[in-house]
Order: sequence, then C-alpha cells, then structure tokens
Amino acid sequence: MTKFNWLLDGSIVGVYLVATMAAGLMVRKYVGKVEHFLVAGREMDVYLGIASLAATEFGIVTCMYTAQNGYEKGFAGATPGILMAIAMLVVGLTGFVIKPLRDSGVMTIPELFEKKFGPRIRWAAGVVIVLGGLLNMGVFLRTGGEFLVLVSGLDVKYLEIMMTALLVGVAVYTILGGMLSVLVTDYMQFIVMSAGLIVVTILILMNVGWESLVTTVDTHYGAGGFNPFVNPTMGWSYVVFNLMLNTAAVLTWQTTIARVLSAKDTATGLKVYTRTSFFFVCRFLIPGIWGIAALATLGPVANTLEAMPRYLSTAVPPGLMGLLIAAMLAADMSTDSSYMLTWGSVIYNDIMAPFRKKPWSEKRGLFWNRSIVAIIGVFLLLYGLWYPLKGDLWTYLGVTGTIYLASMSVLLIACCYWKKANSWGAGAAILISAALPVTYLVMEQVPSTVALAKSIGPYYSGIATYILSGVSMVVGSLLKPNSGATLKEGTA
Repeated sequence: MTKFNWLLDGSIVGVYLVATMAAGLMVRKYVGKVEHFLVAGREMDVYLGIASLAATEFGIVTCMYTAQNGYEKGFAGATPGILMAIAMLVVGLTGFVIKPLRDSGVMTIPELFEKKFGPRIRWAAGVVIVLGGLLNMGVFLRTGGEFLVLVSGLDVKYLEIMMTALLVGVAVYTILGGMLSVLVTDYMQFIVMSAGLIVVTILILMNVGWESLVTTVDTHYGAGGFNPFVNPTMGWSYVVFNLMLNTAAVLTWQTTIARVLSAKDTATGLKVYTRTSFFFVCRFLIPGIWGIAALATLGPVANTLEAMPRYLSTAVPPGLMGLLIAAMLAADMSTDSSYMLTWGSVIYNDIMAPFRKKPWSEKRGLFWNRSIVAIIGVFLLLYGLWYPLKGDLWTYLGVTGTIYLASMSVLLIACCYWKKANSWGAGAAILISAALPVTYLVMEQVPSTVALAKSIGPYYSGIATYILSGVSMVVGSLLKPNSGATLKEGTA
C-alpha cells in the first residue's frame, strides 16, 4: 500500500509547484529579444550552468530508465553514465569542438553549418535534429506520468490527466520566459532534486543495506552484474555503441549545447562541462541502486520499468514521500522545459530561416518562438499517448537520439577541423544517419520484420550508423571537392 499522505505530502508538492511557477513567471518581463528567449542573453555563469545542465539531464524518464538498467543489469547498468562522464570531462578539458562552436557566436549548431556547408545543409540539419529530438522526447510524458501514478497510488485511469497537467505547467513558464525562466527554475529544481535523491538513497541503504544490494546483483547476474563485457545482454557491442552515443551527445545534443551557447564566454562553457561531468555517473548510479533495491525487495516482476516506482511507493514514508515526488517533478519539469525550448529554437532559427527573407522584428520573433513551443507541447502529448515502446527505454532513447547524433557529430567535427569537408559529404552523412535508425524503428513495429530487427539488434545497428555516417562524409566530400561554402576565418 502506498505511503503517500495527501495532506502532508500533498502540501509539500503543492508548495514546490507554486514556488517554481512563480519563479518561472517572474522573469518573463526581462524577455524582450529573441536572444533573451533562446540563450538568456548569453549571461549564464558557471554555477547556474552546472545546476541547469544537471537538472535538465535528469528527468523522471532518466530515473526510470537508469533504474531499469540497475534492475536488469546490476551495477553494470551504470556503464553509459561512466562513459558520458569521461567524454564530458575530456571535451571540457580540451575544448574539442565546443570551443570553436561557442567562439562562433551562433545560437544553434546548424547555424554554424551554414558558414561551411551552405543554407541547404543548415536546413536539413535542423530537420534531423528536431526529428530525432522529438522522437526521443516522445516517451517522456507517459513515463513521467506512470512514475507519479505508481508512487502516489493514483488509479491508472488518471495517467493521461497527469501527463497533460505536467505538460501545461511546464509550457506556461517556458512559453513566457524562455531560457531565462528555464535557468531560474532549473536552479531551484536542482536543489530540490538533489535533496530528494540523496535522502531517498540514504533511506534505501539503511533499510536494504549495501551488502544486500551487492549480494542481490551477484545472485541474479554473477560477474555480468559488475562487468558489462561479460553480461549476456550487454557485451562489447553495448559498450562501443554507448561510447559513440554518449560522446556524440556531449558534442551535439542540443539541450547540452544550449548551456555552452548561453554561457557568458567560452571558458565558462568549458568549466560547466568539466564540473558537471561526474554528475553523469551519479545520474546512472543512484537510480540504478534504487532499481537493485527493487530487485532485492520485490524479486522478479513482469514489467521491469515499473519495479522501482512500485518499490518506492511502499518503502518511502510520509513526508519523505512528498519530498521524493517534489524532487521527481523538479527533475521532470526542468527536462521538459529545456527540451521543448531547445527543439523550438532549432525550428525557429534553422528550419524557418529560408522563410525569413528579411529580418523579423523582436516582437514577431518572440511570437513565433512561443507558438512553436506550444505546438511542440501538443505534438508530445499526442505522440506520448499512442507510441508503443518496444524493448528497454534506454535503448529506445539511444536509437532515436542516433538519428541526429551520428551525423551532427560528424558534421561538427568536419566543420571545425577538416578543410576538405563540403555540402556533398554533409548531405550524405545526414541521409545515412537518419535512414538507418528510422528503418530499424519501423522494422520493430512491422510484424514481418520484427525477427530481423531482433537478430540485428539496436547496438550493431547503432554502431553501423556512426561508422557509415563518418564514411559518407569522407567519400561524399572527396567525390565532389570544393563544392561547399568556406567557414569564416576565426570560427574554428
């Protein structure tokens, strides 16, 4: 039986929601230009950047898939987090790609591509980024709603209402305040989220015990619960795919890059990367421990994605339950607001660029940006209701993210460091990177090709996408040399 107390826990959640909405709406008066809306006037400092990036990259969906990884794979399930932390630290220390990108003064990655590859590639890159991003985010609302329904003990029939309420709350302050509201609310959400994660983890360690967690993993998964290379559901293909995926995400994931582009200077952006890097280990490890605790307590369950919230619904006492739900709401709101804003920024800045023959006024630009965020919200609500998720959640997110991560990372590296790269190579890389993951997703849904998709697997499909995207850039550029635009001096 759930331990959610509607008076005590409900009051905690209610106070948090009111405070967050008030903070998000208060800064709307400072949004007078498109630059304020999209990149907060480029005034973000290191500490705000760390809090905002950490809050953005940990939502309820993050907690769910990392807990599922812990439940199904043991401590080895934290492998993607370790790989991402290493990639972020290396990129932050070296400035690889990130430094020339921030130095260029652009607001989105495709805007930089136009200087090297021309306007058509900028437009195509924008389309691919939005396609991959929205498909990736499509499962966020339902997953968040499922967590809240299971933990609070609400009837499942209220799932759609919960999803809609989450979306409307986030959309209101995002539409009005843009990146300024996102940064301010992210800071508050980071504090609440961190407090909830730490307190609940301590409670679990006190009740279940570290030794019991280790024993549970060893009993169910043996050495594979600690070493991904010997885990039968992971192996070298899993590690290599996640290394490619997380490195590409560090370089080009729009919500992450938005923090670099919003930083007051390049040095600040690099510090945000280096100082946030270890958080990505915690991002996988802490919910992973929750998932292992669910395995130790509940044993085998039919739906592994639901194991963690079902366990927490009975393990967390009243009062602390309110803090937990407030923390998860904080995590989800920060993620949803940032994702809606960043995909909207690409639509406005890059996909709609050909339609702005003359510069738009700031008023008109703000109107369109706000309208786009609202439209994205409607799409996410509809998509989240009907798409049937196949396989584990992290793999789905990895496959949909690869739609643009593979080509955008190749294009960005080539744009910054390879003089011979041109629009032909860029176009080929975009086409291959989008075609392979989309084909795989379709094959998973068509009965006649399900078996073939299963035999190939998402990891080999993903690895092939990254490799072939790079090969396409090289071959396309060399076959049609000197056909691209020249990157302006000082950009890279």
